[in-house]
Amino acid sequence: MEQIDLCGTGVALVTPFNEDGSVDFDSLGNIVEHVISGGVNYLVVLGTTGESVTINKDEKKKIINFIQEKNNNRLPIILGIGGYNTVEVAETIKNTDLSKVHAILSVSPYYNKPNQEGIYQHYRYIAGICDKPIIMYNVPGRTGKNIEAKTTLRLAHEFNNIVAIKEASGNLTQIMDIVKDKPENFMVISGDDAITFPLLALGGCGVISVVANAFPSQFANMVNLINRQQVVDARKIHYRLIELIGLLFEEASPTGIKAALNVLGLSKNVLRLPLVSASKGLYDRIADEIKKIS
Repeated sequence: MEQIDLCGTGVALVTPFNEDGSVDFDSLGNIVEHVISGGVNYLVVLGTTGESVTINKDEKKKIINFIQEKNNNRLPIILGIGGYNTVEVAETIKNTDLSKVHAILSVSPYYNKPNQEGIYQHYRYIAGICDKPIIMYNVPGRTGKNIEAKTTLRLAHEFNNIVAIKEASGNLTQIMDIVKDKPENFMVISGDDAITFPLLALGGCGVISVVANAFPSQFANMVNLINRQQVVDARKIHYRLIELIGLLFEEASPTGIKAALNVLGLSKNVLRLPLVSASKGLYDRIADEIKKIS
């Protein structure tokens, strides 16, 4: 199995749409260039921020192929493949061309709300069929179930191809428990822009970021500074961005980041139902905050 270093800034790419709902590949190309030139370390394709649950199989293939071509082997690509049907997730992994994909990001099962043993068995099954590194994704605010530290550690110690967890529980005590007892090469990645600074200070090594779609150089610089133990300078960037980060998640994500990208002229402000674009009040506050940062 290939090795991958996730100790830096990954960007959870949005999927831009045209007014008719089709994928806006021109804007997608612009965003890919924007984040690569901004200094991020890897691209995350078709995750939550990419509105993957409203994108059909044919569109997913076209998006993956487009990003791979645009990226041209410059950065590692992480592909989101997850769901609440373990066998279906495994079949999707087996039937997807992963030759140019460096790792899989797989969210914990949602809706059916398995217990900790069910979560363990879900990832155990996937680990048994996947020859790519696997990043678990813990986001209980969306899935309805938390991956407890003991479950994360059990999986991390038992399966060499489960290489990281994207932690978006917001529970710093839980995250510290994972960092303290994890295998040496297992990576703890922030899945929440707002707590990336403290999570990295506690021993995490990277982030899969939403705000980095809009401000890749600033956020990547903050992560690099923390990883070099330059905490004072990193903290300045954290507080410079924290107000915008809060606004981006005030309404259902990726509503906020799509508004921000529209303000910056990088994409249209279009989402697929059941998500809708930001309210005028939120859009205006995002625009005002971007003026302060830019």
